[in-house]
Amino acid sequence: MQAVFIDRDGTIGGGHVVYPGDFQLYPRVQETMNLLKKAVGHIFSFTNQPGIARGKARKEDFEEELLGFGFTKAYLCPHDHHDGCECRKPAIGMLLQAAREYDLNLESCVVIGDRWTDMLAAERAGCMKILVKTGVGSEAFKKYRNREYIDEWGKVTPDYIAENFSEAVQWLLERKRLLEK
Repeated sequence: MQAVFIDRDGTIGGGHVVYPGDFQLYPRVQETMNLLKKAVGHIFSFTNQPGIARGKARKEDFEEELLGFGFTKAYLCPHDHHDGCECRKPAIGMLLQAAREYDLNLESCVVIGDRWTDMLAAERAGCMKILVKTGVGSEAFKKYRNREYIDEWGKVTPDYIAENFSEAVQWLLERKRLLEK
């Protein structure tokens, strides 16, 4: 396992889009991130933040906040929904950028997120996919389970579905230990 990519809003805190300064981590997330970083090395934030394009926040504020939580690097898509960029999830531009910068094989990486866009980006890049049921994850889980979607999301199967970030990391670290035996 070379790296773990972690979504921000709804995965590690906030529940919905909350701008830097008001963002709060969910309980136990900081300790869990510290354990994960120690075990894996590189943990990256990868997050869509269209509020930057709308002038509601600055990219530097997001980066400072995320690096303060212990991320190796923060990958942000600052574009609005309809800008047509290649970095906005479910596109894999942020994952490809990290792969180039850190010489990563994305098939040896993990994505943890609460949205279908996180899972779809992971699927497209060949990463392991962990869906958390915090944020909008419960809604995504229900749609996945009920197969309400026939599109590309309906074809994506998360490798694990966790109640929260801490459970996701616990499962991941256990899997890592078993693979190293």
